[in-house]
Amino acid sequence: MCGICGYIHLDKSKRPSEAILKSMMDTLKLRGPDDAGVFLKNNVALGHRRLSIIDLASGHQPMTNVDGSIAIVYNGEVYNFPEIKDELIKKGRSFKTHSDTEVVIQAYEEYGVDCLKLFNGMFAFAIWDSRKDLLFVARDRFGKKPLYYGTFDNQFIFGSELKALLKHPSARKEINTDAVSKYLAYEYVPTPYSIFKNIYKLEPASYLVLKNGKTEIKEYWDLEFERGAKFDLKEAEKRLLELLKESVRKRLISDVPLGVFLSGGIDSSAVVAMMAELMDPKSIKTFSIGFKEKSFDESSDARRVAEYFGTDHREEILDPGAMLGIFPKILDLLDEPFADSSIIPTYLVSKFTRQHVTVALGGDGGDELFLGYPSFLAHKIDEYLSMIPGALKKIPLQVLARITAASTDYMSANFKAKRFLRGLDFSGDVRHQAWIGSFTPREQKNLFLPGLGLDLGQSKIYAPTKRAFDNTAKLAPLDKAIYIYVKTYMTDDILTKVDRASMANSLEVRAPFLDADFARFACSIPVSQKLKNFNTKWILKDALKGKLPEETLKKSKKGFAVPVAKWLKEDLRPMLDEAFDRKKIEREGIFDYNYVNKLKDEFAANENDTRKEIWSLFMFEMWYDKWM
Repeated sequence: MCGICGYIHLDKSKRPSEAILKSMMDTLKLRGPDDAGVFLKNNVALGHRRLSIIDLASGHQPMTNVDGSIAIVYNGEVYNFPEIKDELIKKGRSFKTHSDTEVVIQAYEEYGVDCLKLFNGMFAFAIWDSRKDLLFVARDRFGKKPLYYGTFDNQFIFGSELKALLKHPSARKEINTDAVSKYLAYEYVPTPYSIFKNIYKLEPASYLVLKNGKTEIKEYWDLEFERGAKFDLKEAEKRLLELLKESVRKRLISDVPLGVFLSGGIDSSAVVAMMAELMDPKSIKTFSIGFKEKSFDESSDARRVAEYFGTDHREEILDPGAMLGIFPKILDLLDEPFADSSIIPTYLVSKFTRQHVTVALGGDGGDELFLGYPSFLAHKIDEYLSMIPGALKKIPLQVLARITAASTDYMSANFKAKRFLRGLDFSGDVRHQAWIGSFTPREQKNLFLPGLGLDLGQSKIYAPTKRAFDNTAKLAPLDKAIYIYVKTYMTDDILTKVDRASMANSLEVRAPFLDADFARFACSIPVSQKLKNFNTKWILKDALKGKLPEETLKKSKKGFAVPVAKWLKEDLRPMLDEAFDRKKIEREGIFDYNYVNKLKDEFAANENDTRKEIWSLFMFEMWYDKWM
């Protein structure tokens, strides 16, 4: 795994600066601590930082083809590169290295941009083709690896992280208030936006071609939900495990120590179960963290699975204060506002794991593909409630919200009921975002100062969601939900969280559930077999019977819980007061101080449970202080 960056003068008479390129590369050192390289030719500059995983001796980058006319900087792994390499050899090609980087560059030579259709893995790369005088930039199907780009002062600039672009003296840090609005709705800045004007994220499963000063972006792959006329459950379960096992097998290729994140949930436990069929379980290194506060500790669940298989298990039990202690470090690694608090324990487990291995497998993607989140249950409930006329459908939830005690637990019945009620006020295509996000359009109208030129209508704020739903107009509601979660929440929250937390510790994380072949088959399974009688991930659990402990199969989803409400009212209260200081808010000129203060006071007095809104705004202010 690596970090890439570069820039191209669109005026071909100008030459790039090696000093500027190296300053951009320095921001990516944690992504690639083992090696560094530059490519400077005419008006083109490409930079690379390497975390050595495969072919440690000869995988140096930037890498060129035989005659030097094509150069690549590449971040990621193409897991099926041995098969692609064999096909290229049959076509008469020869190879100097054992790395997948050389396979990527020769596949491009052979097939052009269509080479992307062959690659099964996680990647972001940039290829300079001097023969065609073009730059070819691409990102993997699900967006596991990041890629930012922008054009400033007639220079096209790109990099694995936003901070790399900002090191270029031409790049400007001008806040995009539309992106701020979207961040406050989503709790992350959704692709293709970035927090700054004129800087964008390349969308997953897309490529960009820069030629003659013009950029063209195209999509090369999409999720499909094609299903045969007849569904055979046992055959489907058999095939499901075959594909998952094959996906895990491909992700075991490594020339450095490898392990697996083990939370004790279904997805990570399934990965361990497949590994146990491919290798001696005693050689499987599993890692988990736990906390002394039992209300959000899952270490016993992970231990149960580790003992079941007899893995080489390591766990670290931390005091909850450890999460608070790492908070300043989290702010350092986030170059865009990001409000998923579970990035803190994700960072801690990455740090602990990196002490022992360089690569870890994880369970990301299972919740999205198999309807594992509680919000998918909300979609199901909503289908039934749609048959009840008007306001009557809200009555049971209003009663539940009143009779259950307010709690700092984000999984409490009180909190869930209130979140569900909130979503019912929105149209179906964006309702899920209102359930899981923070500020609604109505709340944003009170939050933002007038005169910023913002369009705070529902369709504008939730534009990425609406576009994805437009792409799936003929799908059933829960298939639409899968599609939208994969395209938004999974890419820009889950995968971003894991990428930033792991790469800050120079750890590569691989996701078997996001194998292209496995995901294609998962999408062919009817949703009725995924969410059955409100039992999430039903077919995956049923397929794993006899392969995992019964307690694990019955375990409900918990996730990396963080006591955000408690922190904001106690430990982080001084920082919160400072972040929401009147002079500071008014100087920034974005938010209405009186509304911000009202939110804070009502939350502190337990008059209104706005922990998600407060936390999102707090994380924005902390980001602003750090980066602006």
